[in-house]
Amino acid sequence: MHLLVVALLIGIVAGMRAVTAPAVVSWAASLGVLPLMGTPLAFLGWRATPWLISLLAIGELIADQLPRTPSRKVPLQFATRIALGGLCGAAVGMAGGLWVTALVAGALGAVLGTFGGAAARAAMARRFGRDQPAALLEDAAAIALGVLAMALLR
Repeated sequence: MHLLVVALLIGIVAGMRAVTAPAVVSWAASLGVLPLMGTPLAFLGWRATPWLISLLAIGELIADQLPRTPSRKVPLQFATRIALGGLCGAAVGMAGGLWVTALVAGALGAVLGTFGGAAARAAMARRFGRDQPAALLEDAAAIALGVLAMALLR
């Protein structure tokens, strides 16, 4: 049950910031917090992987600030978040042999994070009178939730 909660949480992160979730999972695997050696997702723990995915995540955080960035709820963006949430959930579940159930939990978390994150950001943007502070707070919340989720694995 514990792994499924972590999978749901990392899925929520993927819904908020799609590439942040695999970056956090990759760092956890690389640092030995998430045991993926000998699994099909072992590549997430390779030495260069967290650095490469982190660069992509930073790019996503920057792109999210741009006015022409599409909504996270358009089909391609939404599907990407669900796929990455499922992948990260499966990685979490590998340790306990629950990868299929954890994949589903991660994908469900991505749906929750997509809609919940969008609603929270819109509400904060209305309060601030502009979007950028809300976007930065959501960035920080996604990173913090991802780190918390991986810390729960210890």
